[in-house]
Amino acid sequence: MYLKRLAVILGAAALAACSSNPYGPSGGGGGHTTALTVSNDVFTPTPDTVPAGQVTFTWSNASHGHNVTWDSGPNTQTSTVTKTSGTYQPTLVVGTYTYHCTIHGTANSGMRGTIVVQ
Repeated sequence: MYLKRLAVILGAAALAACSSNPYGPSGGGGGHTTALTVSNDVFTPTPDTVPAGQVTFTWSNASHGHNVTWDSGPNTQTSTVTKTSGTYQPTLVVGTYTYHCTIHGTANSGMRGTIVVQ
């Protein structure tokens, strides 16, 4: 009986912990983070759902240049500057944004992304 109660209490605690973050758990690939990485021919994570506000694209281990060009979204602040390091920090309002790198963002490449802002 004691073990059954303990299991119920631990299960309820786990559910409460999960529900305290309205955007879900953190991590890659839809991990609900406002920090995105621009690296060799890929944006990560994407797609992603984030709260309204600033997101940060950080160039990491990019051996050649990339940029962030918005295809759609309520307010798009394109960073067409091609760079291999540094950051780009647009402020996003509620809506769905799609973006790509104009150098490597062909239809079959990883240099395309989507952010859903809630």
